[in-house]
Amino acid sequence: MRVDRRAALRLLAYGAASPAAVPLVASPSEAETPFRHGVAAGDPTQERLIIWTRVTPADASRRERVRWVLAEDPGFRRIRAHGAVDTGPERDFTVKVDVGGLEPGRTWFYRFRLGREVSATGRARTLPDGPTQDVVLTALCCAHYQCGVFNVYEAVSRLPRVDAVIHLGDYIYEDAEDASAWAKREGDALGRHMVPPHELLTLDDYRGRHALYKTDPDLQAAHAAAAWICQWDDHEAANDCWKGGAEKHDPKTEGSWAARKAAALKAYYEWMPIREPAPGRPMEAAYRTFRFGDLASLVMMETRLIARAHQLYYERDLAFHPGPDGRPAPDLRSFMARLNDPARQVLGAPQEAWLEGQLKTSVAAAEPWQVLGSGVVMGRITAPDVEGKLGPDLSALVLDLIPADQRGRAERLARLFSYGIPYDLDDWDGYPAARERLYGICRTAGSNPIVLSGDSHAFWANELADAARRPVGVEFGATSVTSPGICDVLPVLPVDRFIQDANNDVRFCDNGAKGFVRLTLTHEHATGELMAVSNIRAKPYDVRVLKRYRVEPGAPKLIEA
Repeated sequence: MRVDRRAALRLLAYGAASPAAVPLVASPSEAETPFRHGVAAGDPTQERLIIWTRVTPADASRRERVRWVLAEDPGFRRIRAHGAVDTGPERDFTVKVDVGGLEPGRTWFYRFRLGREVSATGRARTLPDGPTQDVVLTALCCAHYQCGVFNVYEAVSRLPRVDAVIHLGDYIYEDAEDASAWAKREGDALGRHMVPPHELLTLDDYRGRHALYKTDPDLQAAHAAAAWICQWDDHEAANDCWKGGAEKHDPKTEGSWAARKAAALKAYYEWMPIREPAPGRPMEAAYRTFRFGDLASLVMMETRLIARAHQLYYERDLAFHPGPDGRPAPDLRSFMARLNDPARQVLGAPQEAWLEGQLKTSVAAAEPWQVLGSGVVMGRITAPDVEGKLGPDLSALVLDLIPADQRGRAERLARLFSYGIPYDLDDWDGYPAARERLYGICRTAGSNPIVLSGDSHAFWANELADAARRPVGVEFGATSVTSPGICDVLPVLPVDRFIQDANNDVRFCDNGAKGFVRLTLTHEHATGELMAVSNIRAKPYDVRVLKRYRVEPGAPKLIEA
């Protein structure tokens, strides 16, 4: 009988994560190793690294003692630090060590041991201190397990140099196996299925989904290649989540949002190489700063759980009245008044004050760059007039290509887009007053912000300007690892050209490519490269630069290079 290796690993991983699951047998080589979820490092400082692994226990009721070692060389001849840590079911047998006493700007190698079994070797760099010639970062996001294989992660692992990998969110997806017809079809074709198969609600559910993802060899390779700096977006908990709930959470049938959020965050902190909050600090307060010598500060913002106001939706919150042509016309004046309410937060006052302090510190230290990690796109993007561009005949033809259950919604949005409204209210466009406050903070600090953003499943190269059209900074939006963009669903629609035509701030967008952003910083300029893989359904694949832009300090303009 032929055994599907990946399916066996997925089911075995979930069986170990959930005591109630029925254990399955994998091949002997797989069953012998307890380190089935790889190794990872993260949250580097000048003298510290988080190193991580997870052991699959032979007996889930018994605690395990795991030994770790960190060395200066891949052969582990020059040992710098070592120790042992106990783990058990209270943290799902994950292991996380905050290793200190290291020198800045050096590459370190680490591994773990349980009994006679040894893990794979991981590699990570501490942050540089003092004069720094250059820094190379990659940014990525949005990896739906069913929608493709993780070639993007493998491509990152094979880069000749990466000082840190920035993950901007949607590391996992919480939805059920059959939640999306698109994902179900792709997953069935690829043999990639969600574990557990239902929507995530409990701690065991979230642990099981993290376990599934970390059985993927391409993801393991990317984790082992460099230190990661991670921040969640919404799907690590629930779609379109905010401070008090989520669009995909119904308290009547799914229980307390607070309990679900706590389960999601506990699993995230267990399974990710991220430094855990200090005692007394909220679990949601994951905003933090990383300083790369005298060159840059990376400020990772939390844009979902700690302060975000309830998102507005055109279909739910926009009222209509009879228009002059007999068709319903939107009451945009009332809607935009609600949208622009200054009380609508994204970061919240404490995080805004913290951000201002971080930017001022970076500028005072004469660092030329302030890099902001944002879970969602920051640039001002007006929805394109699709109906006006296509005309009635082509519009009808395109609507016929949309699945029947989505056709009515698409038709309503196409009509709304003719009014020049914001493209996506889940982005900073849905919180314009909060964005203006952030732009004011950047200007007051005298900073040179480069925004790295995620969530949109599209590449973006944007020039950022405030409501008075004063330049603020630039933005590189990372597309998805696998999650579908609008051009995957409607490849015949030239949406990228429509968006660029409708927006002076958008220098480039691509709603179909899959890949990552590579950002190289020097004292003279920053270079952002939008790196695309040619295939997410099989190997082999190619990696190419779709666009390359240069930015000079103090001049927030994108120069195509």
